[in-house]
Amino acid sequence: MATYNPIRDMERFADALLEGSTRGPRRMPMDLYRDGDNYLLTADMPGMDPGSVDIDIDGQLLTIRAERTLPKAENVKWITRERTPGSFLRQLNLGQGIDTERITANYDNGVLSVTIPVSERAKPRKVQVSTGAPAGVDSSEVVVSEA
Repeated sequence: MATYNPIRDMERFADALLEGSTRGPRRMPMDLYRDGDNYLLTADMPGMDPGSVDIDIDGQLLTIRAERTLPKAENVKWITRERTPGSFLRQLNLGQGIDTERITANYDNGVLSVTIPVSERAKPRKVQVSTGAPAGVDSSEVVVSEA
């Protein structure tokens, strides 16, 4: 039998206030880092139905939505209920230099992994340095003026 703990109830109350309304979308914790030519995003989404995970790209805005539903139980007396149902939302502005056509996602063991590739134009590259007069310029026509 669980005992009453007023501190735990106050923590839950504070969490609900800080999260906003329990009816509105909540944020999911995530990590984002660059590894070579890709950005990798991982988001914790335990208990989510993989079919409820929705990823949209609108221009440069990446939106991740998911829904957690809990089974309905009639004639049940809850001892404790900390897993709350609801919708989760996260939006990221991708900015320029992202290949939005090749973004991929995978959901495994409650973790969503999104691979966001860097576009070819945004990748670092070397510029070849040539010597002599630029192509198409006759070196006899180059005038050097002294100031």
